[in-house]
Amino acid sequence: IFRRNHPSYISKESNFKIPFYGRIIKRCCFMSIDRENPRNATKTIERASKLLENNEGSIAVYPEGTRSKDCVLLPFHNGVFKIAQKAGVPIVVTTIQGTENAKNNYPWKSTLVRINVVKVIDAEHVKSIKTAALADEVRELMEKDLEENKLA
Repeated sequence: IFRRNHPSYISKESNFKIPFYGRIIKRCCFMSIDRENPRNATKTIERASKLLENNEGSIAVYPEGTRSKDCVLLPFHNGVFKIAQKAGVPIVVTTIQGTENAKNNYPWKSTLVRINVVKVIDAEHVKSIKTAALADEVRELMEKDLEENKLA
């Protein structure tokens, strides 16, 4: 599913300035978002929703805006849910577990990482509710999945 839909990720601007890594993520079609300037952030949201509207790919977003080092969900940035609302598309809620172990294991040991598709929220429902309520719903689904399916 990911190969067919060419996911583009949204990442904070400072990641694009990291030597070597910044060039890689630009080539992988990442989009930068200015978290300090709401007007500039809106431009990224518009660009991402147009990509979806034109069926040119899919958008992957970490609604927390950063990684959790403690393996718990952090507060969500509700604005990212506007992307799906503006584009009129469903949201595929997923959880990812195990990535926090990769840096300790690489390059000598493999790391078990699980990506779980929790639920697909249909486009009509996405459009029908406020972004804050949508964020709360997604968060609840993710928390439940992470609790029920903890990696050993």
